[in-house]
Amino acid sequence: MPRRTGQDREVDVSRPSTSSSSIDRQRGIDRAIGLLELLLVRRQPMSAGEIARHLGAPRSTVYEIVKRLTDARMLEPVGSGGQVFFGRTMHLFGAAYLEGDAGLRRAGEALDALSAETGATVQCCALRGNKYVVLDSRDGTGIFHITSDVGVEVPLPWTASGRVLLGHLSDGEIRSFIPPEDFRLPDGSALPVQRFLDDVAQARRDGFSETTGLASSFTWCQAVPILGREGRADLTLCIVLPVDSDAMQRKRCLSLLVAHARRLGHAGGDRRIA
Repeated sequence: MPRRTGQDREVDVSRPSTSSSSIDRQRGIDRAIGLLELLLVRRQPMSAGEIARHLGAPRSTVYEIVKRLTDARMLEPVGSGGQVFFGRTMHLFGAAYLEGDAGLRRAGEALDALSAETGATVQCCALRGNKYVVLDSRDGTGIFHITSDVGVEVPLPWTASGRVLLGHLSDGEIRSFIPPEDFRLPDGSALPVQRFLDDVAQARRDGFSETTGLASSFTWCQAVPILGREGRADLTLCIVLPVDSDAMQRKRCLSLLVAHARRLGHAGGDRRIA
């Protein structure tokens, strides 16, 4: 499954008003962000040396950043091999974000209700860069148990949500937005770009998308938009069913998804708590 890796972004040093110290500070910030992104994508502990190689950054600089983040408990040592991973402070940051985001909290409540109503795996999904990511999920309770990983980046063409989340873009913008390699499905087959564009257009007309046999040959996926202030899909609600689920079950699940998504859609207020 293709995943992004953290990259060290270069700073424009041609501006005469920018001091050397501010450039160094910006590079340090960029490398700290790249380090955190790398750990998020890899989802496993890494040593400072490994991080430095992936970022293409001086080892001494990365050691200094790791020490500072470890002192702040944003990173914590793991094992005896000098590896680090996210620390307790990162959990507190995430908890504070969730506490302040009324929209995401309400989406979690909708997932609880959908899971109880359907017994299926249900998710709240969004764009992250040019990939799809699950923000929150409730695993199904049926015999056919489908699970999902929160935070793992997945190519948009593999997903029903990808067809919904790109509804505000033109065909040309979608072609530029999605890397060509992301049209290669997990089974090695190539998804025709025009078919994906047609699917996005169909989802735009229907207000939902259904896919099967893309990321997995065992699942039938449905996704509906949660509309934001500008009338575009900021998030999606999606449900993952066994591929052999009957038409009546799929119809009922889609109706429930649509009803919950409409209640979650932007009603003119800010998603953040004042």
